[in-house]
Amino acid sequence: MSNSVAIVTGASQGIGQAIAIRLARDFSGLVLVARSRSKLEETAEAVRVAGAKTLVIDADLAQAEAAKALVDQALAAFGRIDALLNIAGAVPQIDLFDMCDEQWDAGLALKLHGARRLTVAAWPALKAAKG
Repeated sequence: MSNSVAIVTGASQGIGQAIAIRLARDFSGLVLVARSRSKLEETAEAVRVAGAKTLVIDADLAQAEAAKALVDQALAAFGRIDALLNIAGAVPQIDLFDMCDEQWDAGLALKLHGARRLTVAAWPALKAAKG
């Protein structure tokens, strides 16, 4: 296992959780991010069993300030970021034709703006690590 660190958003369930657990074989540290801390703790335990250290961050990436804070915490804990997996973005379980503008905008705030902000915030560390 290399001395490398990955950030996985949406790590509390589904695809994000499965990816985080699988990456524990290849990364020495994983930063697990989602809004639900209790579910993140379950993922963190599985990641630790698989062999990686964890940093659990419960954050709402739809919030503008969350990306920089997350990157700062990751760098303080591990000193580097080698990979960023923007998986967060649960879709409301309603018919598209029943979705109101506010629900659509909330999804964009997380899936588009959250991923963009996090990528921009992590870019210097990713570049330095050749991630």
